[in-house]
Parts: sequence; C-alpha cells; structure tokens
Amino acid sequence: MNLGVDHPRAAIVAIDLHRGHLDMEVATMPTSPEVARQVIAANKRLFDWARGANMPVIHLLTQYRDVTEIASNPFWRTRAEDPTNTRKNVLRHNIAGMPGVEIIPELHDRERDFVVDTKKRYDCFLGTDLEFTLRAHGINTLLITGVNTNSCVLATTTAANVRDYAVIVVKDCVETMDGPALHEAGLLCIKTAFGLVLDTTEIMALNIFATADKSAA
Repeated sequence: MNLGVDHPRAAIVAIDLHRGHLDMEVATMPTSPEVARQVIAANKRLFDWARGANMPVIHLLTQYRDVTEIASNPFWRTRAEDPTNTRKNVLRHNIAGMPGVEIIPELHDRERDFVVDTKKRYDCFLGTDLEFTLRAHGINTLLITGVNTNSCVLATTTAANVRDYAVIVVKDCVETMDGPALHEAGLLCIKTAFGLVLDTTEIMALNIFATADKSAA
C-alpha cells in the first residue's frame, strides 16, 4: 500500500483514551458503555501489537488548569448552556485533579509510552509538544486512535495532514459520544481529504513500517 512516504516510520497517536470519556463511574463527557468497552478492547489489541514492534505509543490527554481555560472558547460555552447536548458538561470536564484525568489503566504502559498532557483543544498539535516528540524520533507516519471521531480525531488528522505527515486513522480504534452518524461522517471527511482509514487487522497485515528505535518507545 502506498502511504506517500518512501520509508514509513510510524507512531500511534492515541487521543483522550481517559476515564473522563470511557469510565462510566467518573466520566463527565461519556461515550456509551458499549462504545467504551469496544474502543478500549480495540486499542489494547493495537497497542500490544505496536509495542511488540517497538512502535511508540503517544497518549494525548486533555487537562485544564481551571474552568477559565475551557470557557475561553465561545462555542463551548454555548454547549454548556444546552442541557440536551452531549457536551453539556464541557465546563467541568478534565480539570486537573479530577479522576477523569487519567488514561484508562489497561491502555497505559508507564514504562514505555509517551504522555502529552497539555492538550486543551481538539487539535492535538495546538499548544503541546507533540510535533517536537514526533520529529525527535523521526516519525513521518501517524496511526491515530481515540475519542471523538468527529472532533479531536478529525481536527488532529487535519492538522497532521497540513504538516505533511502520512496519516492512518484506525477505524476500530476511534469512536464518539455523539452517535454513529457523526462517527461515520468524521471518517468520511478524513478518507476523502486527509488520510487513510484502515482497521487494526489491515494495519497489522501491511508489514511496511520500519522498526522504531527502542529508545523511542
């Protein structure tokens, strides 16, 4: 398969696989329980394979110092005023110290994975050191997973594309709290203009990724 790069060197960029979305006991902006179970299981399968191939796993974690950092986004403030909206709890989501600000434990290898916990907007490159980490380790291809397909995954895929990374969104490893129609709409936008959409089985079968340096994993 042609990814558009001569020698693919890949990393997984795992977006917001935290308790604030996926642990129903503490989640402030939850997916459905069924979605949470599916996306956790799919990501664990992918991560186990990637770590076995010395492919870095980079977790992007949303975390705010205080409500002001959230409320400075005008549109988000309108969501907080709509009690029927899936994002109605945005002003009390993933503030530092809350239990939601924790990667789902079975998805986090503390000895090997990178964590970027300064994400505050949908685009994972904005205001974080994600690009520094990728460039430092010679990464030119991103396997993007996580939540939500139609916001953070879509925005980050777009941002990666305009920075000239090859992008694959891992279909079975992304999901949304906004329902299946918006999940599919996000994937359609991505595969039309920004990157490939493949599932984990298809990615494992490619066998085209250069082995990452062990120091990068």
